Amino acid sequence: MSITFADLSLTPPLLQALAEEGYTHPTPIQAQSIPFLLEGRDLLGMAQTGTGKSAAFSLPLLHRLSVNRRPAPKGGARALILAPTRELVSQIADGLEKFGRHLNFSVTSIFGGVSQFHQINALAAGVDFIVATPGRLLDLVTQGLCDLSQLEALVLDEADQMLDMGFAKPIERIVAMLPEDRHTLLFSATMPKSITALAESMLRNPAKVEIAPPSTTVDRIEQSVMFLNAANKKAALLAQLQNPEIGQAVVFALQKNIANEVCSFLTEAGITAEALHGNKSQGQRERALEAFRAGTVQVLVATDIAARGIDVDTVTHVFNHDLPHQPESYVHRIGRTGRAGRSGFAVTLCDAEQRAWLHAVEREIGRTLTVDDEHEWHCEQARHSTLPAPVLGGGPVKQPKPPQQKRERKVWTEEEKRAAREAALAKA
Repeated sequence: MSITFADLSLTPPLLQALAEEGYTHPTPIQAQSIPFLLEGRDLLGMAQTGTGKSAAFSLPLLHRLSVNRRPAPKGGARALILAPTRELVSQIADGLEKFGRHLNFSVTSIFGGVSQFHQINALAAGVDFIVATPGRLLDLVTQGLCDLSQLEALVLDEADQMLDMGFAKPIERIVAMLPEDRHTLLFSATMPKSITALAESMLRNPAKVEIAPPSTTVDRIEQSVMFLNAANKKAALLAQLQNPEIGQAVVFALQKNIANEVCSFLTEAGITAEALHGNKSQGQRERALEAFRAGTVQVLVATDIAARGIDVDTVTHVFNHDLPHQPESYVHRIGRTGRAGRSGFAVTLCDAEQRAWLHAVEREIGRTLTVDDEHEWHCEQARHSTLPAPVLGGGPVKQPKPPQQKRERKVWTEEEKRAAREAALAKA
């Protein structure tokens, strides 16, 4: 018989909120993590993206803070959750408020790109939960506007992406300010060596929950690759998106300018699309996500920075207009589909220059993608390309030119010089 949330001994207000949301059975990461966390154990949680990691730490944290009720410290918080992107911060905060609706906890989101005015005001009064990106939080701490010395619990969500985005030093500085006697949780979708080292430095005798091997992809996602010339990518993508079987889709581009170009191309072709990347204001990003969740936008064209903040169960397809230059990102990208027990499809468009990146992705996930060659843009040259991997900001790595042979300098005799002058005068 499958386990239910009631079997996990969560407090009645949490069970009531879960029932109101229609949740009765935990996912594997939730079922295995929550008992350890209710005991107060530190935990290293490894699971594929889209498997419910956020609720796996949110529910036991809400339970423990409600059982041991105390006022939030002025200028600080009882629990801190760090996440890599604004979208993921908002998603986690929404989950805390949704599941904790009957517990009367305060939750504050802290991230850059917006005024810090409201964030400062919330912190001054003290909050139960801070959900933050490392950069903005460290900025407020440095200004003396946030005190983390009384923190009871710390969560690092999507820790691998935070390290990929260069947050290693800010995380180290933040952790150094925290009390040693705290409850620490680290969740990640992949397990590179950097995450292992981080876990060893932060966690004390942790329980380890691993639902799937690191960097594997959800089995219910059907993955394929189309080999084609780079100039044909937009046309091939449009043809795919015009298939009536495709519901909502996320398209991943390598760079912000490419995302804008693809979005404009699709919009002009009659596809409702919005771009989502770091150059967009927070308001623009939130409006794009809200429209996508509401179903008024069919396609989000995003860069990797937004990959893990897109949590929409109705996404049927993910398209990689460009392959990621970091193979681990492929796992997070395609995890935008196949969520909440649904099946999904991931289609990668690969040109000759990015063939080396596809090799890296296939090594990372331990499988070869199914080749779709039944389309008018199929290119065998791209399929068998041996070009070196591209470098960001340019094309493929340029090969050094062979050294030119030094030409011997001609030594003119006086007679040859005189003949040359006479010939030049004759022409004049």
